[in-house]
Amino acid sequence: MKRRNTPTKQAVIDLFNSCSTALNQEQIETQLQGKMDRATIYRILNNFCDDGMMHKVVGDDGVNYFAMCKTSCEHTQHHHDHFHFRCTTCNQLICLKEEIKINLPEGFSMQDCNCVITGTCQNCQK
Repeated sequence: MKRRNTPTKQAVIDLFNSCSTALNQEQIETQLQGKMDRATIYRILNNFCDDGMMHKVVGDDGVNYFAMCKTSCEHTQHHHDHFHFRCTTCNQLICLKEEIKINLPEGFSMQDCNCVITGTCQNCQK
């Protein structure tokens, strides 16, 4: 569904375009410095996921992280199943570039793929 762009939506898009990592609700609220409330942020994020602009990853910590889709996706099918890496020191979550190819048994269809690897990122190992 094509939705009207608003200043609040554009602020969220600009934030994600300036970040190289996925962000969770708390990180987004902090970065936006109180410019919009929690419910507005959630509504925007969920609409972006529904429209295929963004994908949601549930981290091993139970937190929802959001990242912009690199390709044109649809709500029902994202075209870039990939692993994610969450640093257990700084809590950053990044999308890994390599796509996952899973051979499902005949007659099975994949609806979603949520793969999170945990460890320590390069910056935190220094």
